[in-house]
Amino acid sequence: MRVSFEELQQTLRRVLLNVGFEQGRADLCARLFAETDRDGVYTHGLKRFPPFLEQIERGSVDVNAGPVQVEAHGALERWDGRSGPGNLNAHASMARAVELSRQHGVGCVALRNTNHWMRGGSYGWQAAEAGALGFCWTNTLPNLPPWGEARPLLGNNPLVIAVPRPAGGHVVLDMAMSQFSYGSLAAYRARGEQLPVEGGFDKEGRLTRDPAAVEESGRPLPIGFWKGSGLAPLLDMTAALLSGGLATHQIPKEFIKETRLSQLFLAFDLTRLGNSERIADDIVESLQGVRYPGEHTLKVRRENMEQGIPVDPEIWEQVRNS
Repeated sequence: MRVSFEELQQTLRRVLLNVGFEQGRADLCARLFAETDRDGVYTHGLKRFPPFLEQIERGSVDVNAGPVQVEAHGALERWDGRSGPGNLNAHASMARAVELSRQHGVGCVALRNTNHWMRGGSYGWQAAEAGALGFCWTNTLPNLPPWGEARPLLGNNPLVIAVPRPAGGHVVLDMAMSQFSYGSLAAYRARGEQLPVEGGFDKEGRLTRDPAAVEESGRPLPIGFWKGSGLAPLLDMTAALLSGGLATHQIPKEFIKETRLSQLFLAFDLTRLGNSERIADDIVESLQGVRYPGEHTLKVRRENMEQGIPVDPEIWEQVRNS
């Protein structure tokens, strides 16, 4: 089933207004959700909307709260998200990082006490479309076992890197610390497909391509084995340290209440540096047709805007009737 981008966005906007969002905030929040599905990241758009509404109902998300600055040190600022909607907090933080980069060449916003940011890549695209080179990452609840360990001690902390390339298409990497995110595991399971490579361990500790077995064991495979195990806590540590917020081991472990997270947003103003776009183009051309991060997103975006956005009929009806 497919619906137009406009219908998807307006339906989400109507529901958000009904649960207490102010009009401008409802517009942006709905757009961020709809753009996620438009770009083919179906695990983090409409499918995340009912749990988002549940968080609002439970009080984990305050629809009226926005981030406030708590400290400023030149190009580095600390902000408190006050448990506001995660995607709105993240969008505001990247916008502020870009603004700081215009003043200082680089801008860094460290955000604490926020909620799940939905698709992390949204804020990479945001930076690139503003002409800035962007980095951002978030910590999560402990849901990733370190390499060689069965206990979930690490966060599956998404990392986003975005390089603006206006003429040829921005280069945007959006990756979790596991070989397959929990959303991807669920998507493979729902389609009845095996993973293309081993994605984790089953309950007996055997590597498997069965997404349901990995979900059941709670043991997804870290990217790069021990290297992913090293990167994950460093992302957690820097986000918590710079924001003054919670680290992974302090975050509540219920998925529906993944809240009080720490995040970091970095932007570099490339207008101060000559020839940056040409350098990016040269690197992409040197790949000789190998797909670069973000290229597939642009292809899916065009198709979905022309043909309509695929939606799960049951979830779509659930949201329409909210």
